[in-house]
Amino acid sequence: MRRRRAGLARGEALTGYTFVAPNLVLLVVFVLVPLVWAVVISVQRTNGFGSGQFVGLENYTRLVRDPVFWRATVNTLLFTVLVTPLSMALGLGVAVLLDSVLPARGLFRSILILPMAISGVATALMGVLVFDQDTGVVDKVLRTLGLPAISWQSDGTAAFASVVLVTLWWRVGFNMLIYLAGLQAINPELYEAARLDGAGAWQRFRHLTVPLVGPSSFFLLILNVVYSFQVFDIVFVMTGGGPQNATTVLVTYAYDNGFVTGDQGYAAAIGIVLLLLTLAFTVVRWRTSRTRDLVE
Repeated sequence: MRRRRAGLARGEALTGYTFVAPNLVLLVVFVLVPLVWAVVISVQRTNGFGSGQFVGLENYTRLVRDPVFWRATVNTLLFTVLVTPLSMALGLGVAVLLDSVLPARGLFRSILILPMAISGVATALMGVLVFDQDTGVVDKVLRTLGLPAISWQSDGTAAFASVVLVTLWWRVGFNMLIYLAGLQAINPELYEAARLDGAGAWQRFRHLTVPLVGPSSFFLLILNVVYSFQVFDIVFVMTGGGPQNATTVLVTYAYDNGFVTGDQGYAAAIGIVLLLLTLAFTVVRWRTSRTRDLVE
């Protein structure tokens, strides 16, 4: 009997591994192998795409002395601090509205989800049409109203703001969709009981809605932070990291070093640092979250 059970267990395990094997192969080929290779390149001095020279931790010590790297790091963190809470707050607010008896809810949902259907590059090109300081829609409207135009590309603060605004337009719909799914999973009887107890709209939102969408918030927080750390296409197309590195982020700086100046070793070191920052945040958030497994 024991041998039979052991044989069945081995058969089930083999079946499971058979189903998982294709995904494991893809994970190894497209994630683990490139990651290991990036670590190898990060300890080399390269000049183009030829063979590199082993230099140990020289690229990492160079990061510490590089002011552009620190500027890119600050920009990445600032971008994350602005985009993540704003996109999540707007997404939750819109989701609450669209989960109510708001007229034409289906139409508004479709409009907000529409940016998800286009790529980041296409979104950035639309952002250029809107925020270009010479031919952009915003400056044309400002001039028509007799107001001074804004130097979206030559002023660092304005350039950074334009990137944040376009990113919000692109991300709010996705956050709204996740929150809407979370809201529709909440038992309506909870809100009815709160109304009978005299709770107002704000009290119901604060003490019922926000805690009960905790798992959605946890998921979106991790996802939005990871995206913000890895933002590239919108910055690259809209500003190219300028003016004077005002919008340079870690990924665009790694790209410039890897593909413009040909210093793949230094670019790989930047990528590894970015990976470590992302993993550190994810682990800390996972261990400190009290709502990731919250259920009704």
